Formats: sequence, structure tokens, C-alpha cells
Amino acid sequence: MVIYFIKRLLEMIPTIIGITLVSFFIIHLAPGKPTDILAELNPKITPEAREKLEKYYGLDKPIITQYGIWLKRVVKLDFGDSFSTDKRPVWDKIKERLPITIIINVLSLILVILIAIPIGVSSATHQYSLYDKITTVAVFVGFAIPTFWLALLLMILFGIYLDWLPISGIRSLDYDNLSAGGKVWDLASHLILPVLLEAFGGLAGLSRYMRSNMLEVIRSDYITTARAKGLSERVVIYKHAMRNALLPVITILGLSVPGLIGGSVIFETIFAIPGMGQLFYMSVMMRDYPLIMGILTIGAILTLIGNLLADIGYAVADPRIRTR
Repeated sequence: MVIYFIKRLLEMIPTIIGITLVSFFIIHLAPGKPTDILAELNPKITPEAREKLEKYYGLDKPIITQYGIWLKRVVKLDFGDSFSTDKRPVWDKIKERLPITIIINVLSLILVILIAIPIGVSSATHQYSLYDKITTVAVFVGFAIPTFWLALLLMILFGIYLDWLPISGIRSLDYDNLSAGGKVWDLASHLILPVLLEAFGGLAGLSRYMRSNMLEVIRSDYITTARAKGLSERVVIYKHAMRNALLPVITILGLSVPGLIGGSVIFETIFAIPGMGQLFYMSVMMRDYPLIMGILTIGAILTLIGNLLADIGYAVADPRIRTR
């Protein structure tokens, strides 16, 4: 198992380099430069001043040279300084916002797992029943509803009409004056809608995957043999069938990490949450190349870690994987 883990870690290195290389070239191919934004803020800027700015930021060098300089910095864990007016180090900006994005994504992923897997298993074991039909319809409705539109509806309902939950930010203005319990509830109330909506899309898909996998597994010969031995239905389903049905789901959970991180851009913008998604949106609008690359690199690392955890979970569930 240790060798399997080390092998997967080593495979991550060329993958990260490939992701950063492609990302670096793509963001430079996009129309507009950081100097264009600065020129808009100062209409009197001269072409000579713009050239000096490009030389100052290193934008006058070939793209491959710029990437080499950036990569040397990253190896030393230095993402450079932001092109924005505050000139702060990129890592300082990221570490301020990374925890809240990770918290929202982890909570939503846990919620998806806790709800989707039981729904999928129960739907498979009660195929064509009224319960199965209701969950199937509900899942297809979940697929069809745009989550950003649903977010706006829930904000109007719970935030304006009922006034139960806050609809923006991560804490209230009087947060520092609250008691310890009040602070916990204040943070939790701000997270309820973002976490639920972040989990909404994954819930529908994962429950269907689990249902289809369970239907395939419970029709296998070894399940028939287990029942013939006199094992209870609960043992057959949850000990023998469910473990094998989880194998494809584990892989899907690992691949769903990029979608969760990408979805943060939408939800953090809608709910005005100071997380990585909102920071990424602002950096793209400002053509802040160092900050964009820093966020993309952190996102790539988190995605590969998610895939690594999926591989480890796969190896734990199926010992045959460890010998490959």
C-alpha cells in the first residue's frame, strides 16, 4: 500500500507541470493585458509609460521565458506579487480565502455522500416502487434546475420573505460582539444556503450512479449465492453488494472535486463570500496573471489530492488495485 501511495504521488509531479504550462499559455492568449486595465484607470497614460509597465511586469519577454521564470519561483513556493494596486504577495491573498472555500466544499461533499448513497441503495433495492419513482423524478428535476437560479429563489424566500437566513458574506457586522454560541450560529447560518446549493448538483448525479451500480451488483451470481447461504438481506446488501457498488462511486467522487472548486466561483459571487472563487473572478477581471496562476495551481493541487484520495479509497475497497 505504501509503494502504491508513493507511485501515485510521483505521478502527480508531471501532471501539475502540464496543467500549469497549459494554463499559463491560455491566460496569455486571452484578450487584454494588465496594462490595459491600468490604462483605463489613467486615460492620460502614454505608450512609453505602458511599455515601461510591461517591462516592469516582465510581459515584454517571450511567453515560454515568462513561464520559466514563474516556474522557478513556484519551486521555491513563491507565487510572486499581485499585479493589483496593493502589490501584495499572491500566497498571502490565497491563504486568507482558501480555508472558507475548503470548508464549504468539504461540507457539501460530506452532505452529498450522506444523502446520495442511501438514496441510491434504497432506490435499487426497491426498484420500480413508488419510492423509486418519486426519487427518480426528484433527481431529474434536480438535474434540470439551474443552481444559480435556485440560489436566487432561496435567497428571496429565506433571506427576504422569511428573514431566517443571511444571504451574503460569511459573518454578520456585529459578529465580534456575539457570544461564543452566537458566533458559531452566525457562521453556520451564513453557510447553510451555500453548502446546500453546492451539494445540490452532486446529490442528483451521485444517487443515480449509486442506484445503477447497485442494480448491476445485486444481480450478480455471488449475491445470489450469499442469499442461498441464508444470510439476511441487510447483510447481503450492505456488506457484500454495497462495497463493490461503491468502487465506481469512489472514482466519481474524486473527479467531482474540480466541479466543486469551479462551482465556488458562482456561489461565492452570488453570496458575496470572500473565498477562492470570488478572488479568482476578480483576478480574471483585472488580468492579474500571478494571482490567476496561483489560484489555478492551488486548485490543480487540490484536485490531484482529491483524485489521490479516490485512488487510495479504491485500493482500500479493492485489494487487487494495490498490486498494479
